[in-house]
Amino acid sequence: MIEVLHRVRVFVGQFLLLAVLAAGAAALVTGAPRMANDLADGALREDVRRLPSAARDITFSQKPPPFGGWLSAAVALRGLDRYRVTLPKPLPSLISDQWFAASAGPDRVQTRVGTGPVVDFGLRMQTGVQEAGRITSGRWPSTKEFAPRVEVALSATVAETLGVTLDSVLPVTGANPTAVPAVVVGIFEPVNSAAPVWDDMRLALEPFPGLPPDVPPRVLAVTDPVGATIAAERLGVLSYSWRYRIDENRLDSGDLDEVAAALAQVKRQPPDLQMSTTTALDSNLARFAGQLRAVQALLAVVQAGLLATLFGLIALAASLAVERRRSEFALLRARGGAVLTIGGRTLAEAMVVVPAATVAGWLVGRLAPGRPSGLEWLALAVGAVATLAVPVLAAAGQRRLTFITRRHDLTRHRPSVRRLTAEVFVLVVAVLGAYLLRQRGLTAERGVDPFLSAVPVLLATGAALVALRIFPWPLRQFGRLTARARGAVAFIGLARAGRGGPVTAGPLAVLVIAISTGIFSGAVFTAVDDARDRAANHDVPADAVLDGYVFAGGTADRLAGVPGVAAVAPVTFASGTTVRSTASDLTQAQVLVVDGSRFAEVVRASGVDVRLPDALLAARPGGGPVPAVVSTDLAAEIGDGAAVQVRGASYDFTPGAVVDSFPGIDLATRRFVVLPWQALPEKASPLLPNRFLIAGDGFDRDALLAAADEGQREYAVSVRMVPPRTAITTWSGYRDGLDRTGANDVLSFAFLTGTVGASVLALLAVGFTVLAGAPQRGRVLSRLRTLGMSAGQGRGLLVYELVPLAGIAVIAGGLVGTLLPAALGPALGLSTFTSGEAVRTYLDPLVGAAVLALVVIGLATAVLTENLINRRLRLGEVLRVGEESS
Repeated sequence: MIEVLHRVRVFVGQFLLLAVLAAGAAALVTGAPRMANDLADGALREDVRRLPSAARDITFSQKPPPFGGWLSAAVALRGLDRYRVTLPKPLPSLISDQWFAASAGPDRVQTRVGTGPVVDFGLRMQTGVQEAGRITSGRWPSTKEFAPRVEVALSATVAETLGVTLDSVLPVTGANPTAVPAVVVGIFEPVNSAAPVWDDMRLALEPFPGLPPDVPPRVLAVTDPVGATIAAERLGVLSYSWRYRIDENRLDSGDLDEVAAALAQVKRQPPDLQMSTTTALDSNLARFAGQLRAVQALLAVVQAGLLATLFGLIALAASLAVERRRSEFALLRARGGAVLTIGGRTLAEAMVVVPAATVAGWLVGRLAPGRPSGLEWLALAVGAVATLAVPVLAAAGQRRLTFITRRHDLTRHRPSVRRLTAEVFVLVVAVLGAYLLRQRGLTAERGVDPFLSAVPVLLATGAALVALRIFPWPLRQFGRLTARARGAVAFIGLARAGRGGPVTAGPLAVLVIAISTGIFSGAVFTAVDDARDRAANHDVPADAVLDGYVFAGGTADRLAGVPGVAAVAPVTFASGTTVRSTASDLTQAQVLVVDGSRFAEVVRASGVDVRLPDALLAARPGGGPVPAVVSTDLAAEIGDGAAVQVRGASYDFTPGAVVDSFPGIDLATRRFVVLPWQALPEKASPLLPNRFLIAGDGFDRDALLAAADEGQREYAVSVRMVPPRTAITTWSGYRDGLDRTGANDVLSFAFLTGTVGASVLALLAVGFTVLAGAPQRGRVLSRLRTLGMSAGQGRGLLVYELVPLAGIAVIAGGLVGTLLPAALGPALGLSTFTSGEAVRTYLDPLVGAAVLALVVIGLATAVLTENLINRRLRLGEVLRVGEESS
């Protein structure tokens, strides 16, 4: 054992290099998946946290049958815990809060305060209200059984709106002619108005003031179970709801499929046949799961590339260690040592350092935040490879006993049949893997396919082998040119590069894999970023889009008067509209009515990169059907013409342009028609917009919404309805939302891991290449120094030796990394990050500049490494040492 430790101390540099690589690889395979899981879990929880209650909660609703067939609210309340227990696993363990509500009104239930106007008045009993509210006057309701009056509590805002105080009695009427007296016994205020308990009873806190004289105010009063039951029996109006809140902090991305399946089962099979289930959490989880599968596939490719590069570096470090000790092993063989003896000797040395380093790297990786993945066993594989690398290479190199010193500056011009067969096999496997990848994709129900995730590594390796066979010819041509030029540095450097210098299969393959992994990561990130820009342009083709129910006719002028607004285009959007044609009778389609010239003006003023069909811009009023922009699928169905109903009016049209998509219409929509507003015939009832496209800079968002809300209010008064609020979507907000939603943090992590990791490993590969050729290069420099070569020319000689290696690696790795996103695009499913917009192969010029900068840094690193080695070797003594060793 002491002898083993002594040898380890003598060759501590070699074993330390292997130990660092093994520790780094173990930390990568352990820590990177944990960090990705942590980011995925955080993104999932944030996505769920942003969902409104109607989407994230599981709500069971039931309207009891008429004529007294309902249970009392107190009895129905008992089902809150019972229904929760019957939910399919794992939903019961994910629920943090639950509420039961019994409601009467405000639809079909009204009251009147004195001689005042009629008020839509709702009575609601809900659990958790007393804990979420604070009584400021009076007490909480506690209606007695068979009492003639129902006790209610009002928020201070509702009491002020109605003009009532404590002990006020309100006559409440419903479907039955009998009025129910409601006495106000308490005034309260919410402890936290944003608490989830108030989400489905906002009218209790924020009453709708109404639109006198036609639209009455709407309010909600709080009562107790007995009061809700009495009111329901006398009013003839009642509904029950059981609402369960999923705690986002109990969700993790590893349980997505199980949770989504349980939610789908709940929607199909509620606890009672008379119930209906409301939740959109399953669809949101499915969307997130699609993004997560895509990013897991991308991360698997990146990790496979980095892990393959690390294994390649371990092989280079092991071969470097074996080469340094070749004379020692040859002497052992000359003294009768067997091949297994040499292997066992080096294995004992490696066991002292490498396994401990692997365990240390595994422990460091476990410190990373996040859930463990199912791939931590790879740390054991890393340790085994790093431990066995030197013994296997040492034993393999001593299979044939020889005492002849090898020439390192000569290469075999005709590779053996065995090697050619191996290279062809690698190429065939890579091509076959690429085909399977296109057909099957990277992900499956059981996760990422490990073989298919390694296909990019095989393609990069194949590209390196092909480049290794192609590069000698152009290198010889360059060598001939340098032979005619003045100076010998370039000629000698290129000659050494072509005679078994650094351009060999090992270093080249490692460099190509590292560079292709880094460029692939950068290309994917820039392609996704470009696709997101195009998605934002398509979905929000203006600086801002205002959506409402219907806007009055003068709203466009009102919006144009808002400071900062440069252009306004009114739009009418209708979904599920009936299209009639002679070719296909009836069909459904989305309809967009827009003024082509005003749309184009908004597009120009906003700077949005979208193209509008000439048929839309050139359309003018005429006596016949208007030329419309029609989707490809709809055009195949309707033939030469059709008619569409928009707001009760029929418009005849003919396909003026056939397109696959149109700005402002969802990319997934297959049937749509865009009518030119400026060419439509006038109808008895004028067409009113429900959407506006806004172009401008520096406009006040609140002022824009106020002007739009006023337009909706004006229309609502004319038709006696409650005006909805206007929704605004800005281009910048929508674009930022694409960067923030879903598993985008994991995508960014994959990009960062791929680019930074590949850059560091590429520099290490260059350093190993310099170390491998340092002794031989030292002897050459010593001889050339006797001929008058300066130290600067010696450094130039190293640069000329490494330039072919770097150039070939950049070209081969760059081609593989740039083409991989296009080849693997369907398999990666990156369109889930871009709102359905296709991800095109796009390489940012900055990525190319970064690669060139990496080459320069690599060459500078090589020169610095060479200087350090030369100082240690002392070039004045290398020649004599070399002579003695030969």
